[in-house]
Amino acid sequence: MFSFDQVIDRRGTQSVKWDDVERLFGHKDVWPMWVADMDFPAPKAVQEALQARIEHGIFGYTVIPDSLKEAVGEWLKRRHEWEIDPAWLVFAHGVVPAVAAAIEAFSEPGDRVVVFSPVYRPLFDLVRRHDRTLVLSPLRLTEDNYVIDWDDLERKLPGAKLLILCHPHNPGGKVWTKEELERLGELCFNHGVFVLSDEIHADLTFPPYRHIPFASLHPELAAQSATFRAPTKTFNLAGLQAAEAIIPDESRRRAFRRVQQRQGFFTLNAFAIAGAEAAYRHGEAWLDALLAYLQQNIDTTIAHLAAELPILRPIRPQATYLVWIDGRGLGLSEAELKKQLLEKGKIAVEFGSKFGAEGSGFLRLNVACPRSTLEEGLRRLVLALR
Repeated sequence: MFSFDQVIDRRGTQSVKWDDVERLFGHKDVWPMWVADMDFPAPKAVQEALQARIEHGIFGYTVIPDSLKEAVGEWLKRRHEWEIDPAWLVFAHGVVPAVAAAIEAFSEPGDRVVVFSPVYRPLFDLVRRHDRTLVLSPLRLTEDNYVIDWDDLERKLPGAKLLILCHPHNPGGKVWTKEELERLGELCFNHGVFVLSDEIHADLTFPPYRHIPFASLHPELAAQSATFRAPTKTFNLAGLQAAEAIIPDESRRRAFRRVQQRQGFFTLNAFAIAGAEAAYRHGEAWLDALLAYLQQNIDTTIAHLAAELPILRPIRPQATYLVWIDGRGLGLSEAELKKQLLEKGKIAVEFGSKFGAEGSGFLRLNVACPRSTLEEGLRRLVLALR
């Protein structure tokens, strides 16, 4: 019913992944397996909704319809067993802008903000750019994936204003368990720390793992948190720029909206509205097929590296289409690693230090691409590092 094997040339479409590699990596002929978007077309239902909107021909000012809020709510209830009040929803151009607005709304310059590391770099950058005090709590890497260092966290939470949770975790692909979330929630509640939960990868969780929205655990935690998610990662719609902030506490929601108003934001564009609603209403079968294909790509990646380059240690993601690879066994500096990958293998990946000091020596590989694209990337990776 769905095929993800077709290779579609993205060059010349203003694609960051394909058209911007020379500026970012200094080489124009590298194979891009870095930034987190997919080389798959969006679901047909989304394409048809956008085409219908184009054919109307008038692209004036927009309002966000109740039908989009209903679609989000129905999706969360169906996929994640979380029933929300539509009034909790506030829309934004992306999860990163929404988290930025939340930092401004819920803290003051100088306030301490706890972030787990390694993690998606903008979460560090947003804290610093808002003149808040970044407090890093390094995660511990086990045989399977990352775990929270509870002793370290308990030392650093007192006096903090916010904690930013990447859930599921990027780059590790970790799906936080109910027990971990409950313990984290209890600590944050006891210390009066408000939680910003970045759940943009939630829909990309692989069975048998299950994503549990942080705010769904308990009404008290819902009131002491804001959740950020989007259809853009799930359905490859990043260029439409649409995200949702779910803020149950009314006074917090008002504060968040005031920041958005100061920034000049007031609605989504016409294509974001049409695409997001179509995705949530009609994209479920496509997503299930995608998840199966991504799991096969992950299996291919792990098996290929085990056979051809066993010194690399890939961590099997429980969610996301990103494979976090421990390359410390190579004994190379990151500069040496970059040189070999870019000049010898002609492949662009994300380098671990981008995710914090704890990521040094790691690589993040994006496997959301047709199998033939992945196989060429793996060939280049092995050529560079063998």
